[in-house]
Amino acid sequence: MDYKIISFDDHLDLSYLPADFWTRRMSGGLARRAPHVETHRGDSVWVCDGKVWGTWRGRMSETESAAPVPPTPTVTALEAGGEVDLRQRRPAIPALRLEDMDRDGVWAHVIYGPIFSIVADDPVLRDACHRVYNDSLGDLCAQAPDRLFGVPMLPPSPEAAITELTRLAKSGAWRQANLQIAEVEPRLHDGAWEPFWSLLEETGMILSFHVAVTGLPKTDPAFGKPQSAFALAKLFPNQFLDPFIDLFAWGILERHPKMRVVLAEAGLGWLPWLVQELDHRFELLYRAKRYWDERGGIDVKVRPSVLFKQQIYASFQDDPVAMSLLEFMGEDNVLWASDYPHPDSTWPHSRAKIEAQMGHLSPSVQKKLLHDNAVKLYGLALSNAPP
Repeated sequence: MDYKIISFDDHLDLSYLPADFWTRRMSGGLARRAPHVETHRGDSVWVCDGKVWGTWRGRMSETESAAPVPPTPTVTALEAGGEVDLRQRRPAIPALRLEDMDRDGVWAHVIYGPIFSIVADDPVLRDACHRVYNDSLGDLCAQAPDRLFGVPMLPPSPEAAITELTRLAKSGAWRQANLQIAEVEPRLHDGAWEPFWSLLEETGMILSFHVAVTGLPKTDPAFGKPQSAFALAKLFPNQFLDPFIDLFAWGILERHPKMRVVLAEAGLGWLPWLVQELDHRFELLYRAKRYWDERGGIDVKVRPSVLFKQQIYASFQDDPVAMSLLEFMGEDNVLWASDYPHPDSTWPHSRAKIEAQMGHLSPSVQKKLLHDNAVKLYGLALSNAPP
């Protein structure tokens, strides 16, 4: 390849963050309540305001030896790739992360945060955690600004999201911001979101929806059983279904033509059928135009598939089905990702995975999916020369 591969969805997960990631930037009463690492029953965990958020993989002291990773229902890409000492926290150490990217033959990572929402009942603490996360992510990416592109996290309410998006846009350091779409309240049809959509247009910021992963409830018949491995197959599209349809049904994209939305880690194969179905429903709506004209009229005018190709982008990792649907989906709207370091990741075999699913595509289309689309969407100034 005569160009640099860009992965459009990778992660900086909770388990790999520095132990002072939040506390070093918070002060006063919030500092005492900020996320911090504690030892519970021999395991290091993140705790915030009395709630356990999740596991921390680092070492509590310089002399602490690497502990073997206990078996879990999912195996990270790091473990599968032979990096069994997770206490190195490779994804959060720029030099080590860049080593892993070079091993994978990938030049740049677009870095999303943990695949959970910041859990804090107090909105003041919640919003402070978002600000600190975003600023700390910026510090990390600044150590390799031509290779590490962070995606800050937005709080899940309209007012708080507007406040943080305004702050991020003013800094000039960001191109995109993410909503954990499964957690937002109220739903996107609510008028409280309208200033947020306008702000996206005014600032030119790209909005992304990323999947959030939560464990199965104990009441689920698959809990604790091998059947639970199949739960994500319904979890991913379920989270995106309502907000994705709302973008079209409530005229959000149509009213805000400069707005751009990225669906991250949603999978692609199901999207063409859904857009096709939305077009069908759009046609049936206008077939009944006489009925709706007597009740105030129809306030959506543009076919969903047109808006989809103009304003929606989606990332994928290993999706041969989607590669056969590019003609419908639009080869300019699709962005490849490695999903490092998650269990679904193609790391450290991304080049082989790319060849297996894209080998039949023309070199120019491959280049769009691996480089050009990301460069255009982000406005990057990368040379085409390979690393």
